[in-house]
Amino acid sequence: MDGLTTPQERGKGWYLALMAPNIKGPPYAWLDPSRLYCNQQALQDCVEDLIRPFQNDTIDLVAGIDAMGFVLGAAIAHHLRTGFLTLRKEGHLCVATRSTAYSDYTGRQKVLEMRDDVVRAGLRVLVVDQWVETGGTMKAAVTLIEQEGGTVAGIAAICIEDTSGGRQIKEKYKCSTCVPDFLQPQFNNKYLESFKAFGTQCNKPK
Repeated sequence: MDGLTTPQERGKGWYLALMAPNIKGPPYAWLDPSRLYCNQQALQDCVEDLIRPFQNDTIDLVAGIDAMGFVLGAAIAHHLRTGFLTLRKEGHLCVATRSTAYSDYTGRQKVLEMRDDVVRAGLRVLVVDQWVETGGTMKAAVTLIEQEGGTVAGIAAICIEDTSGGRQIKEKYKCSTCVPDFLQPQFNNKYLESFKAFGTQCNKPK
């Protein structure tokens, strides 16, 4: 897809073709989902696709994971007319917090923190992140909410990859993604056919 154009026929996930491939090598994620946020219609359709499975569910609060989960999480909270809770990486909250350690998709050890004065027993929380690869970050977020007595009403992300951690999350929680079934194999292989529109600079798996 050339530029940030919007197709006349907008099926589920049409905007995934707007995402740009990694051209900088292994230290970076394999694609840049944030490019689709630059298109107003793409962002709107992405949010609506993610919340559709939860339209008839009780959602008291939306929690977004630092940092890219803040974009979709805040947009979803606004759409659902709920509050929004930021789940931050260690050292960014100046109030009393709960914390838990985890390994992210790169294998690095990190700590996720949540303020301790919001989540309470019975509160139903929709947890949002941009992406779920190994599931380590999402599991840490879930742990923080459940330790405070909250209920994870669901998990929403553009994509949940078919990894061991991704499958565990899907088996345990109600999940929503933007990826149609026919595109999931491409995401699992970390290469989209739509990358061809960006030329030959992207890093295609061997």
